[in-house]
Formats: sequence, C-alpha cells, structure tokens
Amino acid sequence: MWDFSIAKTLSILGRTMPFILLRMAVYFGITFAYIIATGAGAGVGYGIGQIGSEPGSFAVWGGIAGFGIVSAIVYWIREYILYMVKAGHIAVMVELIEGEPLPEGQIAHAQETVKERFGEANILFALDQLIKGVIRAITGLLGGVAAFLPIPGLNALVGFINGIIRMSLTYVDEVILGYNIRIGSTNPWETSRHALVLYAQNGTHMIKNAVWLTAIMWLFSLFVFLIMLVPAGLLVYLVPGSATGYGFVFAILLAWSFKAAIMEPFAIAALLQVYFKRIEGQVPDPEWDRKLAGASGKFRDLTEKAKEAFGGRPVAQ
Repeated sequence: MWDFSIAKTLSILGRTMPFILLRMAVYFGITFAYIIATGAGAGVGYGIGQIGSEPGSFAVWGGIAGFGIVSAIVYWIREYILYMVKAGHIAVMVELIEGEPLPEGQIAHAQETVKERFGEANILFALDQLIKGVIRAITGLLGGVAAFLPIPGLNALVGFINGIIRMSLTYVDEVILGYNIRIGSTNPWETSRHALVLYAQNGTHMIKNAVWLTAIMWLFSLFVFLIMLVPAGLLVYLVPGSATGYGFVFAILLAWSFKAAIMEPFAIAALLQVYFKRIEGQVPDPEWDRKLAGASGKFRDLTEKAKEAFGGRPVAQ
C-alpha cells in the first residue's frame, strides 16, 4: 500500500510542535488577512457605491481589490516563508528521522542549520525553483501513469490520473532540501542534482507513495472545507451587499490554511521517510543523469551552478 509509518509521522509532527504552531500562525494569519482586507475593501466599495445606483457592484470590486493587495504581499514574502518556516521545519524533521535529539530552541537551531547549508533566502529560493523545474521533467520521463497502466483506448482516464500524479509531486522539492540537510551538503547545487537523479531512478516507487499521501491530504482538506463553511459564513455575514458570496472563497482559504499548516508537514515527513529508506546504499545512475540533462534545462542549470560553486572546475560524477 504505502511505505511510511503514520504513527512515526504523527510523532514527528508532535515533536516539532513549535514549527507547527509557527506554520499555523503564518498561514492562518495570511487567511485572516485575506478576510479582513477583502471585507474592508467590500465595505469601502459599498460606501462609495452609495453615491451611485449600484453599491453592491462597488462592494464586489472593493473586495477584489483587498484580496489582490494581500495576494501581492504574500507573493513578496514567499522567499521568507520558504527560508524561515518550511526549510527550518524540514531540518528538524530530518534530525528526528535520523534519530538525533533536538536541542532546546528548535526554531533557532533549525534556522541556523538552514543558513549553514543554503546561505541567504534568495539562494534557497533559486535552488527550490530549479528543483521544481526538474521534477516536471522527471514526471515526463517516467511516462506518468502510462508506466503503471499501459492500456490502449484510455487516453482521457490516463490524462486525468497523470494530472493527479503531477499534483502529488508538490513536495518533492522539500524532500530534496531534506537530503541536502541530511548529508551536510556544502554544495547544495551539486547534491540537489544527485538527489534528483536518485529520485528519478526510484520514481515509480516514490510516486506511488506520493499519490496515496495526496489522496489522504485532500480528503482531510475537503472535510475541513465543509466544516469551515459555517464560520466563514458567519465571518462574512456583516459584509454588505453581494460581497457575502465571498463566504465560499473564505472557506477554501481556511481549508488551505489547515492543509499548509498541518497536512503539508505530514506529507513531507512521510515522504522523507520513504526517500531516505529507498535510496540507502544507492548511488546516482549515470544513465538517469544523462536523461535528465537531455530533458531538462533546469537540470543543466543545476550542473552549471554546481561548477560555479567549485570555482568553475568540473563537478565530480
């Protein structure tokens, strides 16, 4: 079925509770910022609209403006969230999976570990974007569900399932970052390249577990969404005019907050277990290295970055 321990994964989440609380503060804070900004924008728009004949229309546009402002802020701080929240949480997860004790002040300890491995936030963000690009190439090389279901005449079904598989690969970049932390990388460009090759050569096994995790996460997220419809409806009850229709959007945002704060680290902790166990004793396959270099410009960029880190010398194969 799947190759991770749910009990161990929940234990990791429990022992990294400071990071869970930090994630909740960040992601639920973003959600409430959306709610307040959208509601305030709708209220201002409604007030301005009183001058004309369609205050409801002005309220909708005001809500959209508030939503857009918060979206721009979130886009601007995305590097900080990756560096301070996600990567730090991965660092302590790796230590727990490896059986190491966590020191007091795990957030400060984790952030120091991330700084040692990746330097500044913009470097980690650039590395993360390259890894995401290579993951798309790996999916194509593996053939998606065609590798599991080579049945002719099922193109629509295969396309749908391939979409699920692509969605299930959301957290592979976090797994690669975990690999860098685990081995104490001093050149994350090169070790990320190795980690991606290892992922590719174990791709069908990793995808199987990722698909299971995606199904688990979205079932829980749907359940939370249905529950959140009630408080979301209450929160927007006081918003005037047609802007009360934002209740549905707010319920989606609250479900997203739950997914990002709790379900995402659950998935990452589970995939780290699977990946570390699967690659034990393996070395990167040169054939897969050549395939990725031929299929992905992002993978070639990783190679060039690794050379630059070595002062322009060829990297070890």
